Amino acid sequence: MITVAIEIIRASWQVFYESAVYMLLGFFIAGILYVFIKPETIGRYLGGGKVRSVFLASLVGIPIPLCSCGVLPAAAGLKRQGADNGATLSFLISTPETGIDSIPLTFALMDPIIALIRPVAAFITAVVTGLAENFFTRWNNSSDNFSQFSCSDSRDCGCAATVVNPGEPMEKPFLSKMVSGLKYAFVDLLGDIGKWFIIGILLAGMITYLIPDALFESYLTNNFISMLVMLIAGIPMYVCATASTPIAAALVLKGLNPGAALVFLLAGPATNVASMSVVSGLLGKRSLVIYLGSISICSIILGLFTDMLYNSMGISATAVAGQAAEIIPHFIQMGSAVILGALLLFGLCRAYSRGPNLFVDIRKKQNTI
Repeated sequence: MITVAIEIIRASWQVFYESAVYMLLGFFIAGILYVFIKPETIGRYLGGGKVRSVFLASLVGIPIPLCSCGVLPAAAGLKRQGADNGATLSFLISTPETGIDSIPLTFALMDPIIALIRPVAAFITAVVTGLAENFFTRWNNSSDNFSQFSCSDSRDCGCAATVVNPGEPMEKPFLSKMVSGLKYAFVDLLGDIGKWFIIGILLAGMITYLIPDALFESYLTNNFISMLVMLIAGIPMYVCATASTPIAAALVLKGLNPGAALVFLLAGPATNVASMSVVSGLLGKRSLVIYLGSISICSIILGLFTDMLYNSMGISATAVAGQAAEIIPHFIQMGSAVILGALLLFGLCRAYSRGPNLFVDIRKKQNTI
């Protein structure tokens, strides 16, 4: 038993070691984006028209570094500022499915092709869902129900970072903005998703050690069936874009087809019990059906396209997975792993000392809907 635990930790460390430098790069860019892009400043553009608002919300959501908990109050802010239901759903999908922090990680642990396909697929899925919502349901600009999902915690946290504090000056010096952005990225945001990233790393280590190399080749030879399995596994699971990446990479190394991995990367972060409860309680059951149906259909179609692309190019996703990390010198990878480990430890200790986070509060509020 001890030997198994040691081997799992060793495999998890290898994944962490290879991804650390890309994680730091992603969080650095996330901090820069935080300085210049805030959901509340874009809300005014997302209420006009059934098409334009959806495209803008989908596009805006892709780079914004918000996890599945942080996107709920951010989407509530958009809704309160006049965003229509389609735009709100689009933002709820494109934001957690991908992010500027998860794209470099996908490049490191998987390959450049899936790193490029992932944000494009997230955009397409969000657009299709938003358009379906706006064209098949009656537009409703009421935002009373969304008010309960704003962050009630006045203390500094990653989720509350999207809420404007009326007491703060509207303009800050550039240096102050940069410091604030980096603090948000490496303290608040990292603290919010750190636990889930560690869980994802440990699950990747367990998959690497415990699952036989020929499992998918022996029992899931049909690519379409593999996609359905990943869809069913991903829909109820709470896993953010960052944490889902090492899990998908480990499955690909065990023979999972890249299309099924993409299905998991899309369905896992976008759909979970919390987000489904929010959509059902606040937008209605019809919106929930559109939300789940669009994500499921788009994920499968895009997964089939991904498999066709890999096959046409003659590329094996299993053979090329993780090769991008090999170009980084050892001392840079080791230094990045140490720095990221220290930041994760600090963020987790800070989050623990602050008590329950917003996601827990939202879950509690959902039970009262």
